This record gives sequence, structure tokens and C-alpha cells, in this order.
Amino acid sequence: MTDDISVILLWPGLLNPFAILIAAYMGYYSNQRAKIFIAGFAAAALSLFIEGIIRLIGIPMPWNPEVGPLALFPFRFATGLIVSAIAMKIGTSRRRAK
Repeated sequence: MTDDISVILLWPGLLNPFAILIAAYMGYYSNQRAKIFIAGFAAAALSLFIEGIIRLIGIPMPWNPEVGPLALFPFRFATGLIVSAIAMKIGTSRRRAK
């Protein structure tokens, strides 16, 4: 068993590509700061849901977390908050430039 902190801080946790993509998409189209929290929560929940579906189908994942989804959720939520805030800044600056 590997160290739980390194598992949480790498691909399964903070650097999860599903959470990053979902948060970036939702954050880009956000027009209020309160929607960043919704985007962060949705990124965490949907990324765990997508990962569960992929495992049920039988597609091998490049990462195999040894911790449960409840341990990964707060870290994916934090990633979602940060990425959606950055994407919201980019989206609002592009909409203002038009």
C-alpha cells in the first residue's frame, strides 16, 4: 500500500483530469461568483460518478486509488473551485473584449 497522502495529492485527488475539465467548462460560462462553488461541487461529484461508470464498464484506469470516494471528494472539490475561478476570469475577460 502506498502512502495515502501521495495518492490523494496526485491523479486521483487534486490532479484528476475529469474534475479539471468539468470545472473549467462550468467556470468558463459562470457569470456570478456563487456559481464557482456549484461548479466545484459538480466537478467533484461528476468526476467520481464518471470514474465509477468507467470502472463498471471495465476500462482500466491509469490510476488506482487505494482510498475511497469520500476521501477524494474534498480534494476534487478544491481543484474544482480553483479551476472554475480561473476559467471564470478567462470567460468574463473574453466576453468583455467582444
